[in-house]
Amino acid sequence: MATFKYSNRVPADGTDAVGAILAAAADPSIISFAGGLPAPELFPVEAMKKAAEAAFDEHGQQVMQYGDARGVAAMRELVTKIVKEHENIDAKDENICMTSGSEQILELAAKALVNPGDTVLVEDPTYLCAVDAFKSYGANLVGVPTDEDGLIPAELEKTVQAHPEAKFLYVIPTFQNPTGRTMPAERRKQVAELASKYDFLVFEDNPYGDIRFEGEHVDAIKSYDKTDNVVYMGTFSKILSPGFRLGYFVADPGFVKKFTVLKQTADLGTDNLVQWCTVKFYEQNDVNEHVKQISDLYGQRKKLMEEGMKKYFPEGVTYTHPEGGMFLWVTVPGVEDTTELFETCLKQKVAFVPGEPFYAAKPEPGHLRLNYSNMKPDQIEEGLKRLGKALEEAIAANK
Repeated sequence: MATFKYSNRVPADGTDAVGAILAAAADPSIISFAGGLPAPELFPVEAMKKAAEAAFDEHGQQVMQYGDARGVAAMRELVTKIVKEHENIDAKDENICMTSGSEQILELAAKALVNPGDTVLVEDPTYLCAVDAFKSYGANLVGVPTDEDGLIPAELEKTVQAHPEAKFLYVIPTFQNPTGRTMPAERRKQVAELASKYDFLVFEDNPYGDIRFEGEHVDAIKSYDKTDNVVYMGTFSKILSPGFRLGYFVADPGFVKKFTVLKQTADLGTDNLVQWCTVKFYEQNDVNEHVKQISDLYGQRKKLMEEGMKKYFPEGVTYTHPEGGMFLWVTVPGVEDTTELFETCLKQKVAFVPGEPFYAAKPEPGHLRLNYSNMKPDQIEEGLKRLGKALEEAIAANK
């Protein structure tokens, strides 16, 4: 039997939180509030078929040939227009790089910037796949405290002063994963100013920002960046197709060049067909109307989820009230281990994401993440009924 001598980047205990989430989401017998899956009934399949035909008819040889590792020029041009129109970010072609999903940005950013033992700052809690990516390169993660308005700038400054060696901050300011919270404009401006003052990088991840069903839009942290200390990350996964694996970032040209060298060793370049299909889709369709349909549906499902939690959850259980995105964050008093609760709920055919994997170091007890975008109304009702029963039992057992 072969012996596989794994590197330190492979978890020694075989832990695969994301795999468990996806497995639960794929089981048709389980009502899953776990994975961050878009509603498949809103995928623009027919419109994308027409876009693909146009891509092959007009750019067939380019579609099938090797391409620029930074991405198709027409795709980069589209991104410059999107970030200006949606986030008030002024960008030129030299600032843009297309990627194989935003996940690749996390992986290659860690590869580019993190040596074993280097300090990386994250919101506490934060996106669990970012935690995994940074830790896989030996990062020492330090959590920055948050409140109902997201990351607290005063706490960020204290943390930076305590860790002047920190390589970068990773933050999701709009409809944050896992909490669903949104950082106000004044805080975003302060984060950009602190990054300039103390000269650290900020990776601003915005996968959910277009999906707003309440409240007013808030411009990106990058829009306040005057010193190129902010790297803005975007993706088409939540508004077009997660299966396309199409992301991008906007950054200082020097960083783009360094990143591109690493990207070439990873995949030579992002899928040309996906990029051309996306370009043609934007040319042929009213994308704002498509995104509005998504936002309206998710808003309805979020409302149903809140109504169901009021109806079925035990007294004392609290949750966030997102104005957009795909998630909300639940706090269950008296429950220490939500991973154990997850296993119990699977037996009752309902799933969520335990709160523990979202923390940089020691997790706060009693938290879990729920997704409302992927389940139909009747599933939301029944799933919350099952989950409420499990929460009642867990709270009673811990008294």
